[in-house]
Amino acid sequence: MNRPGFLPKSLPSRRRILQTAALATLSTALLPSTRAGARTPAFDYPLAEWVPASPSNYTVSDRPRNHPIDFVIIHVAQATYANTLRIFQNRKKNVSAHYVVRSADGNVAQMVRERDTAWHAGNWDYNTRSIGIEHEGWVDKPAYFTDRMYEGSARLTAAICTKYGIPKDRSHILAHYEVPSSDHTDPGPHWDWTRYIRLVNSA
Repeated sequence: MNRPGFLPKSLPSRRRILQTAALATLSTALLPSTRAGARTPAFDYPLAEWVPASPSNYTVSDRPRNHPIDFVIIHVAQATYANTLRIFQNRKKNVSAHYVVRSADGNVAQMVRERDTAWHAGNWDYNTRSIGIEHEGWVDKPAYFTDRMYEGSARLTAAICTKYGIPKDRSHILAHYEVPSSDHTDPGPHWDWTRYIRLVNSA
């Protein structure tokens, strides 16, 4: 999307791949079974679960040391929650966001570490200086913008703003369409910005 992934100078042999897969299978078989519904805690936001994007879909960075984090960018995925996770895990898609928020219950999945640069804004400068939050749904289907989604997303944005000293206002919490050179329209006309910013500031 914004930056190509880099391939290693040499790829492992087919034999090495098969050996690794066999060892992984054996290791998994020897582990005690995980209870149903167990979640892997996210790295940066305690209320999220960790669902990693493909390493081919973001740039490993050291933010905010090498780039300040100045913005939160709000997206609507034009897809279901499950499909959005699959897209970001597909190494051929060249796209990702740091977080994805589910419509029904406001559940948050973290897919890229905040220190790393997700490929979400369509503008490299803004990618390096922002945290991207995708929301399940479509811009023309406001039923997806539930109370639980607004509340879960607002808590996440408030935590990010507090952590990095980002003002909790519309100059720093941006719509995807407000990113320079963006050809996107999300989150669209049905996103209630007045309500959202109020929730962010009261979280």
